[in-house]
Parts: sequence; structure tokens; C-alpha cells
Amino acid sequence: MPYGFAEPMLRRVAEVDGAFSDDDTDIEYMYLLQMEKHGIEPTYRQLAGAWKHHVRERIWVANRVALYHVLEGLDPPLTGMKEYNDQWFQIDPQLVNEIWAVTAPGMVDYAAGKSDWAARIVADGFGVEPTVCYGGMYSAAFFESDVERLVDAGVAALPPGSRFAETVRFVREQVKRHPDDWRAARAALATRCFGEFDYNRGAWPVTDANLNGACAIMALLYGRGDVQRTLDLCCGMGFDADNQAATMTGLLGIARGLDAIPRSLLYPLQDATWALPFNDRYVNVTREDLPDASIRDMARRIALQGERVILGHGGARVTVGGRACYRIPVAARFNPPFELSPPPVLRGATGEPMHYPFYTGRAPEAVTWSVAGALPEGVTLEAGQLAGSPAHAGVSRFRVRVAEGGHVLEVPVEVRIRGANLAPDAIEVLFNPDARDHDLSLLRDGDRRERTYYSIADHSRPRRDWYGYRWREPRRISALRYSVGRRQEWGGWFTSLGVEYLSPAGDWLPVRHLRIDPLPDFANSQWLKTSRADYDLSFDPVETVAMRMIGDAGGIEPDAGNRPLGIHYYTAISELGAYER
Repeated sequence: MPYGFAEPMLRRVAEVDGAFSDDDTDIEYMYLLQMEKHGIEPTYRQLAGAWKHHVRERIWVANRVALYHVLEGLDPPLTGMKEYNDQWFQIDPQLVNEIWAVTAPGMVDYAAGKSDWAARIVADGFGVEPTVCYGGMYSAAFFESDVERLVDAGVAALPPGSRFAETVRFVREQVKRHPDDWRAARAALATRCFGEFDYNRGAWPVTDANLNGACAIMALLYGRGDVQRTLDLCCGMGFDADNQAATMTGLLGIARGLDAIPRSLLYPLQDATWALPFNDRYVNVTREDLPDASIRDMARRIALQGERVILGHGGARVTVGGRACYRIPVAARFNPPFELSPPPVLRGATGEPMHYPFYTGRAPEAVTWSVAGALPEGVTLEAGQLAGSPAHAGVSRFRVRVAEGGHVLEVPVEVRIRGANLAPDAIEVLFNPDARDHDLSLLRDGDRRERTYYSIADHSRPRRDWYGYRWREPRRISALRYSVGRRQEWGGWFTSLGVEYLSPAGDWLPVRHLRIDPLPDFANSQWLKTSRADYDLSFDPVETVAMRMIGDAGGIEPDAGNRPLGIHYYTAISELGAYER
């Protein structure tokens, strides 16, 4: 039985009387708007501004982490780097970047390079490789309809030693071994690629980029160019199943044209009096301030950007046999914009290594770096990397400059260094006594990224959590640094946050003039929460033998259809530092 549209989706189609946006097509539409506003090659900073303005919810795994980093002041590609985005290996970029290849018809190298560049907004390493492969296939599909040769074009676009290229090779072997049994091929793929590996341990394995990208290739090969069968196979064999169906259907739409798409997919409401597919309407239901559009007009606008890409890279309009055509610059390559973004306030502590990479779109050795002002003692800028172990507490403000020929870019930088961390000297770690695990040594083990404590126990009712330290003698303290670690999908956040100290009389009292930077999102919602976030909590200095961070634990109902699972209210933490100044 061919897959169609689920009943809730059909109700929404009827409600909007057309097509409605989802969490993938809306990002590509957002990128089209940026091309129209800023030109065919917008900068990372311009795309980050679009994310900041348009995206509020309906965002998952790597996209969600990247969005939060954008909101706290980081720009791409740092938002996708392994160092900052612990979901860098997930599916997200391969679903939202076909726009760069659709606007580069036949320009396979250019399309693959631009797709790689854009994918790094949310991903890193081999997490971008399926996006690159898709970019090559989409660009090639304007002149090629054979699915085997489309896969060849995608693989050829991948870098040497590509993990995804090896996975595609394995997929092709399985298709040949089981030409009439896709379930057997999928089972072999699952054995090879599904599960917890060194890079995704503790993550959501069904959204792995390598795994789902391979499912798309497998569905394309077994589908043999038939749109409905390819769509069905994508849904049947994919692990994050809906996404690959859309991607491969779009690919075949380019390669084989509108007539190849079954009428039932274009006109899903049998009683609708539509003259055009989906009533020629694309209605925004997912993003902030994203305008509705005519589908035909959207296609026209995409084609116009494609013409600009062709002409902007050495192509031309020509007449062949009386027909208007384009000469495609097939040798064109993508050269990223030259840019330098200001970082958010950089924070650290004396004796602790710090690191911040500046991105320019160029190899670090191909440009000239300089600093105006004084760096913190113990910190250097070399090849675009700010790194070192600060020797003294204090605030440093300077400017970083980079030059390419006569083009100079300059950004302000502020570094705030705390004194030595007092947490290792504490004689006791303080925490909510009914937490599930009483070993909280990780709060001061120096790992602010990977090891994470979750206060899950019998937390089916709202509760307060706290974390802190007790010292043998009074200490003068004016700041805490809270590192979240790896948050989870349905909980692991505070909905309020304060700092208290133990008075000589034995009472817990709130500190004065508490400032939290950056300010956390305290809504009891998963949308604007991220992993690997650090918060600086500063206040008027106090002398005390004990200090704690305290707040209300959050949590929401897991999304499990009609099966009630209840809410667990809990928090996540990987490190808590305490500082005199």
C-alpha cells in the first residue's frame, strides 16, 4: 500500500487550504529570503541573524544546540563545531540545505562546496557529509535522471577518506546482494550503523546523519526512479523516516519533472476545488515572521537566484536553436565570504586553559592577524586561535584584526578572567539529599562538557534542586560558574535560579545583586535549552563557609503519542566553580 498523508496532516492541509510549512522546508525558505536580501552568497553572520529572528521552537538535536549558541552570541561555524555543539553528527543539515544546490544547476563542485559551508552552521566532521552528497546529487539532477549516476555524482563530491562514501559503498553492496529484499539490506545497514558509537554515546541514535543519509541512498536505489516507490521506501526504511522521503522526492522531482509525481501527492484533498497543486499556497505555521507564499512564485524566485549564481560565476545566457538557454560554468567552485564575527564575552579562570577560534572563511595561514590592545597575560593569538592559560584575574578589552590583501576586518573582544577556582578546596559537596546519586565529584573534576549529573529520582512533582560547597574555613566569594553539560530532551533545566550563602547563625540567605550572564531561558519548555552552556553568576562578595546555587527544577511530558509517561522534574549539571573575584 503506498504511503499517503496521515489524517492529522490532511486536516491541517484543509485548514490552511494549501501546503503548510514544517521544520525543514521553512529553514530553506528562510535561506531563500537571505539570498534575496543579501545576495547569492550571504555570510554566516547574516544567516545567523535569520535564525535569531525567525526560529523560536520546533527545533531539534543539532539545530537546537546551534540556535541557542546563536542566541548567546556565537556565530557559525562555531555553532556547529564539535567543541560547542555536542550534536554535530546528527541528521539536521542534510534536511535543510538543498536550496544551495537547487540554485546551482549543473555546478556540482560549487553546489557541494556551498552545501558543506552551510551545513557547518549546525554540524561538523562527517556530520556534514550526507549534505555534501545531496548537494552534488541535486545539482547533477538538472542534467541526469538515472539514480545510479546521481549517486555517483554525490559520492564524487565527497572529500577523500569520507565516512559517508564508505557507507554508500556498503549500501550499494547490500542492494546488489539483496536486489529484491530491501528489508534484508536495511537490517545489514542497521547492524553496521545504528547504535551507540564513540561519537554519539548517550545521544538519540535514530537521528544519526550517517545512518539516515544511507537510508535515503538505499531507498533511491531500490526505488529505481519511481517517485511513489522511493517515497514509500524512505518512510519504511528510514530511522528518522519522514525527512529522507521529502529529500529524495525533491531530488526525483528535479530529475524527472512534475509529471513524475503522482497526482494523489499533489492534490491530497479529493473534495478540494484546486486548479493547481496544493492550491498554489505555502502557509507559514512554524516560524516567526516568515511570510506566506505562492508555490509558483517561490519556484520563480528560486530560479531567479539560480540565474544569478550562473551569471555570477562566469556563465551566460545563450540562444541555441532559437531557444533561450544558459551556458553553465561547471568548473565553478564556492569561495566562502571573507568575514570576521565578534565573539560573545569570553570567560575563564586563572590557570585554566581557554580557547576561542576566529573564523574568516580563509585558511588561517592565508591571512594576516594582529591585535590592537593588550591580551590577558598567558594568552596568545596565533593563526586565528586565541588560546592559553590566563595568569591573572581581571577584564581585558582589545581588538582582533585580520587582513586579506587590502581588505581589513576588525572586531572587539572582551575577556573576563576569574581568580582561582575554590571548589577543589571544599570539604563537602552540597546537593538535594533525595537525588538519585550521592557521588557528585564531577561538579569539580574540570570537565565542563561531557560528564553530566541528572538529579532524577522520584521527581514526579515540582521540586527545588541545589548544588554547592562547604569549606572548613570561611571564604570570600563573589561568583559561581554553572556549566550545564548535556541536557536531555524532556528535562534537565532550572525554571528559576538563585544563589544563597550560609550565615554565621546557620541560615541560608540570598546573595545581594545577583547577575546571571548570559541570562538563561527559564520557561518550562525544551525549545531554547541547550547542552554545554556556561553561566556566570556574580553577586556582592560574601564571607561564608558554604555557598549554593538553588532553583526550581523543570520538566515536560515526553512526546509519546497517547501513552502517558508523566513528568520528571530534574536538573542537569556538569561543573560548578566558585570564585573570590
